[in-house]
Parts: sequence; structure tokens; C-alpha cells
Amino acid sequence: MPPKRFPTHQFTEGSGRLPRLDTDFVHEGLVDGQRAQHWQGPRRWWGGPLDVEGLALAATELCVAAINKLIDVEGMYSVDAHGVAQVFASSEHLSVDGRQIPSFGVNSRFFRTRDGWIRTHANYEHHQRALHRAINFEPSENLSKYLLTRSAEDAAADITEHGGIAASVRSRVQWNNTEMGKCASRGPWADFTMSEVTQGRLWTYSDDPVKPLRGLRTLAMWGAEVLRVDPPHMPELSGQYIVTGFGKKSIEADLREAHQLSEVHNLLAGADVVLLGYRPRALEPFGLNAHLLREKYPNLIIGELCAWGYEGPYAFNRGFDSIVQAASGIAEIYQDVRGEPGALPVQALDHSVGYGLAAAIIALADARRVQRRTGHVRFSLARTAASLLDLPVTKAPLEPLRKPILRTMSSTFGTLSYVPPPFRALGTAMDYLSPPPAYGANAPVWS
Repeated sequence: MPPKRFPTHQFTEGSGRLPRLDTDFVHEGLVDGQRAQHWQGPRRWWGGPLDVEGLALAATELCVAAINKLIDVEGMYSVDAHGVAQVFASSEHLSVDGRQIPSFGVNSRFFRTRDGWIRTHANYEHHQRALHRAINFEPSENLSKYLLTRSAEDAAADITEHGGIAASVRSRVQWNNTEMGKCASRGPWADFTMSEVTQGRLWTYSDDPVKPLRGLRTLAMWGAEVLRVDPPHMPELSGQYIVTGFGKKSIEADLREAHQLSEVHNLLAGADVVLLGYRPRALEPFGLNAHLLREKYPNLIIGELCAWGYEGPYAFNRGFDSIVQAASGIAEIYQDVRGEPGALPVQALDHSVGYGLAAAIIALADARRVQRRTGHVRFSLARTAASLLDLPVTKAPLEPLRKPILRTMSSTFGTLSYVPPPFRALGTAMDYLSPPPAYGANAPVWS
């Protein structure tokens, strides 16, 4: 039966085609490679040497492609390009009772070294402590002066070895000539492994077109039940938690404690999807790597994301968007007229991976329901950086963005002012269904 179609006046396509991030989805039969791309608004607005807009639009468009296929209504959902620009900078727009929350710590930045530059990441207290341990640096000392006495490679290696996060700034050619750079550019952007479903509980599709994922335990924006699990000894930053926590539940679980680990496995027994956001092997001692999860929960949809990928010398290192930008050549491409390294206008690797992962989960949920196939998908920031660097420069004209349209919502944190999702349902802007709960406030149970 062909999909239902809405009249074409209810959505418009933006000018210019988007990059193809869906190759791996099409190969697995998860989305239609010949579909119309439902998005509206400018094609280019930040400008700059890389097609960051194309990456952002293509990743968010994949979400609507997956959800439209799931509900069998082409054009029900579309992407608003203005909203994409705003949501990719959502941390900058977030405020609580009128006060903005800083996104980066004072030691999360570029530092000049004896022979170049490094980028450090020390937003979290445990990473800040690791930075101090690595270079015998006290908070009262001048870190900038100290790093001028070190080579970039040695300083970054010492920080990494002590559990901190840093990378030397390389050109793209330098990165591509490293073993890690070669590994990062290999393989698919969305790395799927598919398998047949077995007997057991499976999600039943909701006919509600506004909340089609109701009953599915992931992706809160479309009505799913999402439960975020954090370790109590390494709490999330408040601003990061709030901006990513709309519509979700929150629990704390110390996996080193047997009874709390048992509670997490009880949740997995009733889950449709698990998303693992730690570096490879970090959760292996708790039976939470993909191989062990597939053996124990054969119908579970598994999504993984990490910084550096799943092979190569950096694979088991910690990392963040800004660090991958520095290592992969992006920071060098965005250097200023004085030769100081720069950054993308937004944390585009993070956001694009997030939307790609969401699209994959929706598509896998549909495949499990219709095709009786389940799957495991892996993404990395380094592979996403390679995709961005490989995109051709768009010839679309630079267009202005409209003023950000912010929403407000009451929460336990105070009144939140925030960017809504970048999606429209039949032309109407969407919003989150509920505010972020208090951190760790929920019980470890499904509704």
C-alpha cells in the first residue's frame, strides 16, 4: 500500500540538495533513497570553509525521513532550517530564570605550546583534576606559561595518560597521515549490524501521528519513554543536563554496586533500545558492551556513540567535539588571520551524531516491527568529522537567519528559556512534551 501523501503546499523543499548521509540507511533498507527531502528555509547561513549547514540539515532530515516512513505519511514531518541553526547552538540560548549557564570551563580552550597548539577539555571537575595531575599544575599557576615549555604532542599525551582530555592541533594532511586519522575515515558513518528478532516482547506501533513512538522506550520528543542513567560520582553539568533532558526521566546508578547494576539490567530486560555514550570497553566490566547485550537481550536495539571510533590508537581515549575538531584538521582550517586555531560555529559533530543516532533508532524500531529485524548501530565524532571534511563546498547563497524563537517552560530548576526542536508537524512547530526532571529524581522502573 503506497504511503499517504499530504498536498505539496503543506511543505516546501529548501533551495539546493542536501549532502547524502543516508547511504548506510538505504543500504540496509531502512529509508528510501529516492524520497523527497522535506525541509524548508535557507541552505547556508553560517558561511565558512566547510559545509556545516549541509551536515546539520542532512542529519536532521534523516530523522524526519525515518519518522515519516514509520508512520507511512510522507511529508507529515519536516525540518525548519532556522530551527536547525538555533538548536545546534541550543546551549548558548538556554537560560534559567533569566540567567545563562556557561558552556565551557576556563581551561577548555586552545593553548600555545613550544611547537604549536593543543586543545584541552576540562568542563567536568574530574577532567580538571586530571589536567592538574598530568602536568603538576596548581589552579593558581599560569597554565599558559607552563604549556609554552612543552611540545604539543608530549603535553597532550601526558594529559590523556592521566585521564584528562587534550589533543594537539593538526592540519588535515597531518591527521590523515596518522594511523588514527586513517582509521577514523574508514567505514560507514552509520555502522549497522542487523539480525533477526526472536520471540519476546516487541514494541507495538502507536497510531497517534503526533506521538508515534508512544510506548517505545527512546526518543521523548515523539512520545517515547526515555530513561537517562548517570553515575552519582561523575554528575553531568547542569546546563548540559537541562538542554538535553526535556521529556526524559533521570536516575543515578553506581554500576560498581551489585544491586544497582542489577536494577539497570532489570530495566534492560524491559527496554526496546539502549544507547551507550561511553568510550569503547568502558562499560564492559558491567556486561554492557554490545556483544554481551545482544546475547542477553536478543531483540534489543543497541546504539553506540564515542569520540574516536572503534579501532585505532585513540579508540579507547576520552574525547569531545572540540577535541576531535582540533585533532582532525578542522581547527586549523578555521584559524584566524593571526594563525590561531579556531572552531566550527557550533558543536556540529555532537549534534549531527545525535540526530543521526535518533534517525537510526527510529528506523531500526520500524524494521523490528515490519521486517522482524533488529540491529546495532555505531557512530563516532571522528568519522563525522571525516564526513564533514569530505563534503563539497556548497554554492548556495549566504542568507540571514531569523531572530531565535525561544520557548519557556516551568521546571524544578526554575523557568527555562530554550530553543524548541527543529521539526514541524504539518507545518506547525513542535515542542518538547515536558521539562527535564530534577537530576536523578526518578525511580529505576518503566511506566
